[in-house]
Amino acid sequence: MGRFGLAWKILTSSAWADKITSLLTESATPKLPVTPEPPRVEKPVPPPKPARSDAITLLATLQREARLIDFLKEPIDAYSDAQIGAAVRDIHRDSAAVLERQFAIRPLTDAAEGASVPVPQPLDPGLTKLSGPGASGTPTAGKLVHHGWTATRCELPTWTGTKPSANVIGPTEIEV
Repeated sequence: MGRFGLAWKILTSSAWADKITSLLTESATPKLPVTPEPPRVEKPVPPPKPARSDAITLLATLQREARLIDFLKEPIDAYSDAQIGAAVRDIHRDSAAVLERQFAIRPLTDAAEGASVPVPQPLDPGLTKLSGPGASGTPTAGKLVHHGWTATRCELPTWTGTKPSANVIGPTEIEV
């Protein structure tokens, strides 16, 4: 069939016209292989910034339960050693109770202070601090000066205050 015959068929037959139109459309826009769209990975939403610092919560607990901030901020020059000692006993006991309840602080080693102990290798400065004249070398043993401390838990109370009171360590107290 010549060009003229093909043109006549397209003009007189709608089926032929549809075939030719689809062929022309397909060849004009080449089909690319269909690739599935990669799954969307949603970025995790960062947790909201706490309204209050855990450090402030700890200070507030020490103030509320042991009056530690009151003691440390009070000028003590005018008091006798006996008066200071009497106040410190309660503060010491109550502060120790807060630290035990929230952190369960324990010594890093059971060795007695003054005992000869091996220097751990490799040395982790977060766990072991070398001091004295041999600290710059690579000693294998030394005398234990301090046993160190570690927290075996961290359970700070949950703060439930308002935004204006987020940095308050101890509220104003008014007797009525």
